[in-house]
Amino acid sequence: MATAAAKYHRWLTSLALPHLGDHPIEVGSGFGDYAQQWLDDGVPAVTVGDIEPTRLAHLRERFDADERVEVLPLDLFAPPRREHSALVSFNVLEHIDDHVGALAAAHRLLRPGGRVVTFVPAFEFALGHFDRQVGHIRRYTKATLRETYEQAGLVVDKIHYVNAPGLFAWTVGVRMLRMTPGDGALLRVWDAVVVPTARAIERRVRPPFGQSVFAVGHVPATAGVPAQPDADGRAAT
Repeated sequence: MATAAAKYHRWLTSLALPHLGDHPIEVGSGFGDYAQQWLDDGVPAVTVGDIEPTRLAHLRERFDADERVEVLPLDLFAPPRREHSALVSFNVLEHIDDHVGALAAAHRLLRPGGRVVTFVPAFEFALGHFDRQVGHIRRYTKATLRETYEQAGLVVDKIHYVNAPGLFAWTVGVRMLRMTPGDGALLRVWDAVVVPTARAIERRVRPPFGQSVFAVGHVPATAGVPAQPDADGRAAT
């Protein structure tokens, strides 16, 4: 789908691209824009998944003629056994109450050593009306996202903040002034001027904060799915 934030979209897809391997599976694929960009960048095959029927129907329509794409009705809490090279979730975990259980699906969806690539909104103080309106349960820090990975039995390889100026814009505009993000003249200017500058700087220097957190981890070669807690919150044995 067309967007006024084309440079921002390109920035995000480029972050994930080196970690995708030969056949990633994307969860919460929405309209399939990220997947399409990765295919355009040379990823040989992509499986896209969603649990929402309308979006799943759109994905099937969009990719029906593309033999490189498999569309899968994917429930992370009842995942099939697969052998994908990577599991990708962009702006998904913040919607899920049991985010540890969602990430643990990687143990069934990926081959040993497969990558888990995640992009989520950052910092609880930026959580506002719009977040709740679109179903965000939480926002993350590097520490809390790392903890989520580790509780899911995954090894974190890299984790860093993304888009430092975006955190200020989001906190003031969306959190404090209760503005609604959307395409428009202001977004086009931001995308044309601020995003390329931030991307160039953050390629050389990782900022101590950002609008989002980006993480890459992997499934250990000998790991199993972490034990699920029982009713008292203790790990079942």
